[in-house]
Amino acid sequence: MPEMPEVEGLAQFLREHAVGRAISAVEVGAISALKTFAPAPAALVGRKVSDVARHGKWLDLVTVPAGDGAAGDRTEGGGAPGAGELHLVFHLAKAGWLRWYDEVPRTAVRPGRSPIALRLRLDDGAGFDLTEAGTRKRLAVHVVARPADVPQVATLGVEPADLTVERLRELLAARNQQVKGLLRDQGVIAGIGNAYSDEILHAARISPFALTRSFDDDDVVRLHAAIGEVLAAAVAEASGRPAAELKDAKRRSMRVHGRAGLPCPVCGDTVREVSFADSSLQYCPTCQTGGKILADRRMSKLLR
Repeated sequence: MPEMPEVEGLAQFLREHAVGRAISAVEVGAISALKTFAPAPAALVGRKVSDVARHGKWLDLVTVPAGDGAAGDRTEGGGAPGAGELHLVFHLAKAGWLRWYDEVPRTAVRPGRSPIALRLRLDDGAGFDLTEAGTRKRLAVHVVARPADVPQVATLGVEPADLTVERLRELLAARNQQVKGLLRDQGVIAGIGNAYSDEILHAARISPFALTRSFDDDDVVRLHAAIGEVLAAAVAEASGRPAAELKDAKRRSMRVHGRAGLPCPVCGDTVREVSFADSSLQYCPTCQTGGKILADRRMSKLLR
């Protein structure tokens, strides 16, 4: 699943390639992906892309009537909505991606015949597809007047860049839960998913099953530093890359996530895995759990 660094990379890419251009067509390939019906996607046709914002793992293509003011003057994450704006807000989910074309194929998208959920064409022939692989379709597309009209955007937690040590301490103390779950909760911290939570906890030398109310001041400071350092490095790695390269760049940067059975690059111990019904986590026993192995079953608990 694309997480904050890759979504920010996509936002930067689209700012460079789409802002200032007018939308010439929007073709829906998967009705299930379209979560709103008014305004219709066709309402975007003829409008100019004025900015691309990011809200957690959500991308936000900001459009204005073709004759309206300057583009690209909003802040990251989106400022106050302007009069006449329409937003194409979308979440790529677990198996979705954005495929950019300098020249969009001329053939029309046929609903149900391809992995293309939506195709957007720009007035100079460029554009992009939103695609989703697999049978479990979760990609979500909204056309709204304000990003906050999307409930999942309105309820997002704090952006990692705005997370202070004090705020993190409050979040950890609010409910006693496994820290891995807290980091992935979009209503608590926006943008961190399964992969980067593994990487953050490895960098912080903290077990994914550590209970949040057990954290002392040193744990909080280490976790806060790891969140900032891991995500900053990942955003820097994604910055300036074409959309087609972002997935591979993410995989190459991982130290423990997706590396079960390989040596930890810090200590050399074997990276271990805990599997669940529809996901898994990876960790280093030496770096994170004092050498203890986490039981690999759905109700896993740290072996004591």
